Amino acid sequence: MSILHDLQKKINSELTTKIKHSEIRHDQLYVNIDCNDIIDVLVFLKNNVHTKFRQLVDITAVDYPEKNQRFKLIYLLLSHEFNSRIILSYSINEKELIPSITEIFPSANWMEREVFDMYGIKFKDHPDLRRILTDYNFEGFPLRKDFPLTGHNEVRYNENEKKVLYEPVKLEQNYRNFDYESPWQGTNYIKEINKKDE
Repeated sequence: MSILHDLQKKINSELTTKIKHSEIRHDQLYVNIDCNDIIDVLVFLKNNVHTKFRQLVDITAVDYPEKNQRFKLIYLLLSHEFNSRIILSYSINEKELIPSITEIFPSANWMEREVFDMYGIKFKDHPDLRRILTDYNFEGFPLRKDFPLTGHNEVRYNENEKKVLYEPVKLEQNYRNFDYESPWQGTNYIKEINKKDE
């Protein structure tokens, strides 16, 4: 545990103005920063001899639609040499353009594309910012809390036209027939079938 405390002190002393808040929870160091400082903080964490966070594990986001700063971006980093993890986070507005970190961590290319595809968060200076998990004509961003649970369109292959068709979602309820009786006592139609068999 003292390694994490030493790491926290080192980061706080070196990046004094760039760190909003830091704490140790669940044997991991959580650091909150400002969006504009992400490049400086990551370069320090990756290259400093006392930190050596040289692996970007993941980039993700959390949607808080009721807040003014709707999204919280989260970066998970790993230092193999010190066997420690750090979680960087910052909050942004819905329309805010944030710096891409692909120059520092090339693996961020696909991770940032995934965040863009799922949340609609745009990265400035990204080499190829386009959808990666959904189709090119896909509408909306599936991991936003206001995205409809059924989606906007359904996709199916039409054998006659030999192509994929996009159609508005239709929720068919034809096969649902709820009688709302207790499942422990058995429903009426099962009781009737059992009487006929006897």
